[in-house]
Amino acid sequence: MASTRDVIIVGGGHNALVAAAYLARAGRSVTVLERLSHVGGAAVSEQPWEGVDARLSRYSYLVSLLPSSIIRDLGLDIRLKRRRYSSYTPLPGDPGRGVLVDGGDEAATMASFARATGDPREAERFADFYDRLRPLATTLFPTVTSPLVRAADARAALGDDDLWEAVTERPLGELIRDALTVDVTRGIAFTDGLIGTFATADDPSLRQNRCFLYHVIGGGTGDWDVPIGGMGSVSGALERAARAAGAEIRTGSTVVSVTPDGEVTLDDGSTLHATLVLSGVGLAVLDRLLASGGAATPSAEPPRPEGAQVKVNMLLRRLPRLHDATVDPRAAFAGTFHINETLTQLDAAHARAASGGIPDPLPAEIYCHSLTDPSILGAELRDEGAQTLTLFGLQVPHRLVADGVADRASLLQAAQRSLDSVLAEPISDVVYEAPDGSPCIEARTTADLEDALGMAGGDIFHGDLSWPWAPDDAPLDTPAQRWGVATAHDRVLVCGSGARRGGAVSGIGGHNAAMAALEILSR
Repeated sequence: MASTRDVIIVGGGHNALVAAAYLARAGRSVTVLERLSHVGGAAVSEQPWEGVDARLSRYSYLVSLLPSSIIRDLGLDIRLKRRRYSSYTPLPGDPGRGVLVDGGDEAATMASFARATGDPREAERFADFYDRLRPLATTLFPTVTSPLVRAADARAALGDDDLWEAVTERPLGELIRDALTVDVTRGIAFTDGLIGTFATADDPSLRQNRCFLYHVIGGGTGDWDVPIGGMGSVSGALERAARAAGAEIRTGSTVVSVTPDGEVTLDDGSTLHATLVLSGVGLAVLDRLLASGGAATPSAEPPRPEGAQVKVNMLLRRLPRLHDATVDPRAAFAGTFHINETLTQLDAAHARAASGGIPDPLPAEIYCHSLTDPSILGAELRDEGAQTLTLFGLQVPHRLVADGVADRASLLQAAQRSLDSVLAEPISDVVYEAPDGSPCIEARTTADLEDALGMAGGDIFHGDLSWPWAPDDAPLDTPAQRWGVATAHDRVLVCGSGARRGGAVSGIGGHNAAMAALEILSR
């Protein structure tokens, strides 16, 4: 006879751990099933190079959307540190000049804009652009851990119809071009619409708008913070909270089927049963599990998820030199270092990828976590002056990898070429070597995400992002619908990135699935 519990959670990513912790703290029996030997999913820290004491956030890298209420509710020992420098952007073709956005020195920021762009007013326009967006954050972020609001109610709460229409009804490119004058400045703004998203500034689908919105509302400020101790410290705290509350967490447990009535079968043939099943895996994966469990398949084939990024992790002996002698590399790399990301370049890269080629130059941005959090490096590496770099390449849709156009080696070469084009020395000259003499550099493609983490198409969002509200005509009759975690089956809920308001390291999908589950179980 099958074992029975209140909730089974398929997948052990950070959202699953959030859901498990909330449910267990409420006295519910809950079992988490993770096929890997560890939990955390993409929010983990690893040592990629044997014999090198550097713990990198190998997949996810920054935290913006994790509400402080979740940290408080679960008693999480998590520290997030704000970066002083927002970004540095060397001018493509003229990297001796660059825009440094210094959160601690407004005058320096204005001078940097004027020197790099030749327009003394562009810094003011840039600041005004983000000031205009701030009400989106203060209005919408407090709603993400509550039942969904209707679109009309969200619009009324914002109280700015022009802003609402510019962000939610018209392509983002219009808003950016109206607000900013210089191509490089427009690109800095637009990159927030492209993380993991394949789109142009004027894409009529507005997928770039939805991605952009989540980037600018995080924490009610839009700031992106570094997790002290690496991303593994976040998942580690969540795992401890879930286990302390009484949740059962099983690693090395591969689910092969799920039935709509809550029966879950593992690859060893064992079967478990629960009143509710929460899915922390991608929607495409869940569909396969349900089909294996005998659920009716959709009449129309759903769109296949498609990620659009390549991630390169590096350990350096030291930071590379810049062409721009007015900027300290420790300031340039402490925030987001933009590479070949003007608006024109971003749209051109999309056109190149859409026609079947690897973008050249590859738009990319870099983060140096060790400048903000040296604890991810061992004492010897810190004494030597070593630093980590994480490069995130944009406009690389999974189709390029799936069709054999791009592989790990070719994407790594494209990333290095792009980076070298704005540095005063080749990045290979400063890459740290492991004890066996191999360079400490690795590329993680969408295929790697699919193979290692089960993310279909390497899509970090498990499908297209949704607006963080309900359409005015959407049914909100059930707890699952009200919390944005419903599937076609009443006893199967979504708790991962595929939930409405899912995506990024946020815990929001897990929190909201737990709240819906508790409502259902209390009936």
